[in-house]
Amino acid sequence: MREIAFIKQNKSKWLDFEQSLKTKSKRNPDELADAYIQLLNDLSYAQTYYPKSKTTVYLNFLVSQIYRKIYKTRRIEHNRVAYFFKTEVPTIVYSHRKKIIFAFVLFFFFSLLGALSARYDRTFVRLVLGDAYVNKTLENIAKGDPMAVYKSGNSFGSFIGITMNNIGVAASAYIYGLSAGILTFYIALQNGIMLGSFQYFFYEQGVLEQSIRGIWLHGAMEIFSIVISTAAGFILAGSFLFPKTYSRMYSFKTGVQDSLKVFISTVPFFVTAGFIEGFVTRHSNTMPLWLNILIIISTLSIISFYYLLYPTIVNKKQSHVSISTLQKT
Repeated sequence: MREIAFIKQNKSKWLDFEQSLKTKSKRNPDELADAYIQLLNDLSYAQTYYPKSKTTVYLNFLVSQIYRKIYKTRRIEHNRVAYFFKTEVPTIVYSHRKKIIFAFVLFFFFSLLGALSARYDRTFVRLVLGDAYVNKTLENIAKGDPMAVYKSGNSFGSFIGITMNNIGVAASAYIYGLSAGILTFYIALQNGIMLGSFQYFFYEQGVLEQSIRGIWLHGAMEIFSIVISTAAGFILAGSFLFPKTYSRMYSFKTGVQDSLKVFISTVPFFVTAGFIEGFVTRHSNTMPLWLNILIIISTLSIISFYYLLYPTIVNKKQSHVSISTLQKT
């Protein structure tokens, strides 16, 4: 069947489903289940015969939205917070995976740019990090304790201050999505260049290993979470810049909900990173190397799995939901 005939044959049905998503009135769960099955069949057909078509993109979006509405009409008997992190956020992350990948590519590019700038311009690190920080760190390196800056202050006070500061930076990256993503882009630039120049500075001073052992204890979760918050900003920006087949207002409302949930999901990771930085990082050079490596690998693996692998697992489970399961909703 030609695509135009396929669209003509099913257009009224799709528009009806789309309208049901926009209305606040609750639809019968059995009707939603039936709509989900029909759309899933249409999507499967479109993916087979029109894989690169806008029709396929449109149907994929409808399927994901109706699935989410089905689960909103369920009586969720388990813990709402658990459902939020176990199902809701991974579903959203999967639907916006391209923006997540874009945020990572952008951040790593800016980090590389920062390292290269620090290599070819000896004044660049001072420009980015400030003379006071650079001078203090050089003093600490001369004393044989490059990570001394992380040992100052009260552990609990550092934990609270660091956590609130990181969440503030992440919140800015997210909210700045309202600037059409321009200021979110700037925060990605600023943080990426800072990280790249920062690490090159320690490499240049011959203490890269000590810096990795100290900084990445908390940095794995902290930096990863900032990148995810940046992606949330791009999700917000994309919702009103690229509404696709939906009205700009409806797309924006959906984008606000999705991006806010993605941002909120990073908070536990920021708290964990802040705790590690406040209580553990100060002992980075005295703890056994195996423990140091274990913490870095563990924190990086947990957050990488949650945002990069787990959403795909959840999506596959959703795609194979049986009719009998849907009828129980």
